[in-house]
Amino acid sequence: MNELVRAWIDGWVVSRGAAEPYAEPWGWTIDSGQMKEVTRHVLGAVDDDVEETVVRKVADSVTGEGVWLKIFRDPADTAGWLRGNWWIDPETGYLMSLPLTSTTAPDAPSGYRLASWTRAGVTRVMLTAEDGSLAARGQIAVTGPTAVADQIETAPHHRRRGLGSVIMHTLHHAAAAQGAHTAVLAGTPAGRGLYESLGWRVEALLTSAKYLGGEGPH
Repeated sequence: MNELVRAWIDGWVVSRGAAEPYAEPWGWTIDSGQMKEVTRHVLGAVDDDVEETVVRKVADSVTGEGVWLKIFRDPADTAGWLRGNWWIDPETGYLMSLPLTSTTAPDAPSGYRLASWTRAGVTRVMLTAEDGSLAARGQIAVTGPTAVADQIETAPHHRRRGLGSVIMHTLHHAAAAQGAHTAVLAGTPAGRGLYESLGWRVEALLTSAKYLGGEGPH
């Protein structure tokens, strides 16, 4: 199993308050307990180590609507391995990592208020505008030497003002201060540019698929 994938899972379950991962021969199963995501199956291999026969076996075992499958390989390779009753995210995801170093926490940009707090192992950061509305947010879960950044968002009318960088630098600082040496995240194409500008590196591509229910063609 890929160690970086396991590190991402460990932090993700803390960040989202999900159940303890259940080890499978091919990876892990995680109960999320949400209407939009009941359970997720995460394969432990990455890139060329992901086998079509394994993906098909895991996918064919799913019978409940709202179960997700996470595969760390290009969707162009994996899309044809799933039955027709799977919705496959058309956007390629990215498993990314960053070496953490001690830094100084950034100040809030002019016109914004920066707040952060830590509860149950998760540090949350937000920037609010002068009227009190949410401009940007993010969170990070530290699990020993690694930390997982999660749910990084900037409101549409506050984008291109450097707010995402402030959120990320604040999260980096918080995680390093708690003893983490490496940060991990699963990013989207929209966030990749920001993360790479801050030193993050793509480690693997990611396919996200959701089971829609019904039997569907095999």
